[in-house]
Amino acid sequence: MEPIEGTRRALQALRSDEPGVEADLRLMAAEAQRIVPDVVGLSVADLRGGLTFTLVATDTAVATMDAIQYLDGGPCVEGAHDAATTDIDSAELVEEDRWLMFARATAAAGIATTLTLPLMDLGSVVGSINLYASTPGAFNGSHDELANALGASALGAVTNADLSFSTRLDAERAGEVLAEQDAVNIALGIIAARHEVDMALAEERLRQAAVRAGVSVVDVAKALRDAFERGA
Repeated sequence: MEPIEGTRRALQALRSDEPGVEADLRLMAAEAQRIVPDVVGLSVADLRGGLTFTLVATDTAVATMDAIQYLDGGPCVEGAHDAATTDIDSAELVEEDRWLMFARATAAAGIATTLTLPLMDLGSVVGSINLYASTPGAFNGSHDELANALGASALGAVTNADLSFSTRLDAERAGEVLAEQDAVNIALGIIAARHEVDMALAEERLRQAAVRAGVSVVDVAKALRDAFERGA
């Protein structure tokens, strides 16, 4: 598992210690797969000023799942804000109709289980480690070992990154083009209906979620379209 291009761009734009943060991410990926071989990706989310967003991710699909959580809720957001370890079976989410967008998107992407581990520093929550696996129950019995193996590196990544949401938003805005408009329009319709907002606000929410996750608007739009077409 290697850092996605969006991770590299964001770290460069945010003037962080990119080599150190990337090295931390690679170490975490290797350790996670050693402990749970069915792990297909991970991300580290930063929590500053009450806003959760993806700092680094090993896979575009994983970062896109983070983005969908920023749109409609999910274990990454809940775990970061509540300091709770959250082990979620995606099939259960679909049955419960909980976090509908996230449930359908993970199912469509072949992700069966997610685990969110809160990152604590001096008694305060500063972020979370989000792990995605391809099999149900993949993380059973491994929570403590994963937390011990990944916690220091993840905390180091958060500490080393000079991260600002407004800076990331400004850096991404200039180069962003809404390509593949059909997928984007479908996603905007889903967001507008789900949250009972107009299309302009749906577009802004989609863009901000993509920026927070470090992926393109089109990546998030396609994931939403595929998830809801599959659900239908």
